[in-house]
Amino acid sequence: MPDGCRLAARIWLPEDADTRPVPAVMEYVPYRKNDGLALRDAPIHAYFAGHGYASVRVDLRGSGDSEGVMEDEYLPLEQADGVAVLRWLAAQPWCTGRVGIIGKSWGGFNGLQIAAHAPPELRAVISVASTDDRYADDVHYMGGCTLAVTQLPWASTMLALNGTPPDPAVVGGGWRARWLERLERTPPFADAWVRHQRRDGYWAQGSVCEDYGAIACPVYMVGGWDDAYRNAILRFLAGYPGPCKGLIGPWAHVYPETGVPGPAIGFLQEAVRWWDRWLKDEDNGIMEEPKLRAFVPEATPPATALATRSGRWVALEGWPAAPVAA
Repeated sequence: MPDGCRLAARIWLPEDADTRPVPAVMEYVPYRKNDGLALRDAPIHAYFAGHGYASVRVDLRGSGDSEGVMEDEYLPLEQADGVAVLRWLAAQPWCTGRVGIIGKSWGGFNGLQIAAHAPPELRAVISVASTDDRYADDVHYMGGCTLAVTQLPWASTMLALNGTPPDPAVVGGGWRARWLERLERTPPFADAWVRHQRRDGYWAQGSVCEDYGAIACPVYMVGGWDDAYRNAILRFLAGYPGPCKGLIGPWAHVYPETGVPGPAIGFLQEAVRWWDRWLKDEDNGIMEEPKLRAFVPEATPPATALATRSGRWVALEGWPAAPVAA
């Protein structure tokens, strides 16, 4: 990073990328690439590499095997690091200079936030299960009230996760010193959250709904009805002036290729079509297809869990859509 901090990444490359450079796709989250999400990451990034992309999974500053301390979520420093990573990727000999960002939840948030800086290397974003509004539509406050069911548990989860050590096999003999620094310096995120109980500049920072027009690349917004992060998709489609698409399935807080409740879909195939259009300039017709596809569930008897939902898919050419009534 520009200040000398080193971030850790795992990179999947096509076998001939050293002689035939490819675009890159980045996922940028704090959930430990070597153990925490290793089983989830591998199928996604290997698939992208197998379809002609350098696929890169980065641990945020202060997480996993990266250096530094994470002092809060979605800070300007996190976004600046993301811009620096994009620049680094674009400059690699195996990269064409074009980069996309994909992410779910935290990675979906910061994909939009980084895009709002309009880095020239960033050509497209896929944002899954994310929000455009950090105050009104996240885990902290709802309707101006403390969202107690999620605020303290999430802050506690991140405090514990941020206190875990880096992997000695990756970072070497300095792992213990780095671990102790995290334990001593990592704050409980909830301290900042409760100091800002009303919508102010703290929450406006990182909320792309404040200025959708700051984003300068195509965006694919994805989510599920059984997830808390669903409203941002329709808001974004209505507010963003640039190229965008939306997809809402029956799923909870997961990537759609493993979507539960089902039906799941071939989401990695859809993602590759998006990358092919915007990172390789292939005229594959994806932008001529409906702007929004959504699953309309049918009434279902109450149950403790559902493997799948009955319903149908609908396609809308735009949003807001004239045929839809409140």
